[in-house]
Amino acid sequence: MDSLNAPSIPSPHPCVKCGACCATYRVLFDPAEVHTAPYNVPKDLTEKVDDQTRAMIGTNQHRPRCVALGGHIGKEVGCLIYLKRPSCCREFIPSYENGLKNPRCDEARKGKGLRALRPSDWVAVQGPEVSPSP
Repeated sequence: MDSLNAPSIPSPHPCVKCGACCATYRVLFDPAEVHTAPYNVPKDLTEKVDDQTRAMIGTNQHRPRCVALGGHIGKEVGCLIYLKRPSCCREFIPSYENGLKNPRCDEARKGKGLRALRPSDWVAVQGPEVSPSP
């Protein structure tokens, strides 16, 4: 996992063991996000869809997998451009991270053979005092 620049202590965040959304959905965004703060998405990892849209390479195909996703889905993953990821990735909230279910997260996980996230999956990340109730 060194190629992912991961910390030496595994993160309890459920997304670092998932990656299903990055291998399920097209990652589409405004071309202005390429090399422009706060996103600075690397242009060489994107492709033009039309004049108003770019996509992360690998996501604009029948069986998507983002070029920036490193690791093995459902085991250990990481975004190789996490600090430079597009707005749509920043806005995708995994189920129950903010207390609400995200059906798109659940759908992506199911498609990769993973169970949907539950509120209890966030206890190690947020602590029991702020964990959402089921």
